[in-house]
Amino acid sequence: MSAKPDLRGPLKVLIVEDNRDARTTLRMLLSIGYGHDVYEAADGASGVRLALEVRPNVALIDLGLPDVDGHEVARRIRAVLDRRAIVLIALTGYGSAEDQRLTQQSGFDVHLVKPVESAELVRILDGIPRTKENAGGT
Repeated sequence: MSAKPDLRGPLKVLIVEDNRDARTTLRMLLSIGYGHDVYEAADGASGVRLALEVRPNVALIDLGLPDVDGHEVARRIRAVLDRRAIVLIALTGYGSAEDQRLTQQSGFDVHLVKPVESAELVRILDGIPRTKENAGGT
């Protein structure tokens, strides 16, 4: 008897990260390794624009962006897209209770401390529902 296929399809994932190496590593893990459709932005303003244009299932957002910080990116996205429309994941080097409280206040659903464990990220992404409106693929 064969394993039941995953008919959910790929997620649409937005990565908002100013560090090119970190962005590339995440893109390769998620697109090549797991088949997700990945979009990238190198700064906060572009990240907000892309999130509203592409309507991804999930956005991985670095908090320490040089122009518009990740907290403001989350607030701007949440002003238009609610928690049912997109899952926001904060990526940061800081993991104190206060840091986590601030990310939650900004509208993030998940707070991950860098370096992010790929198994943890994949576990979180596996739990994100795919909807007709924002399913990956072409």
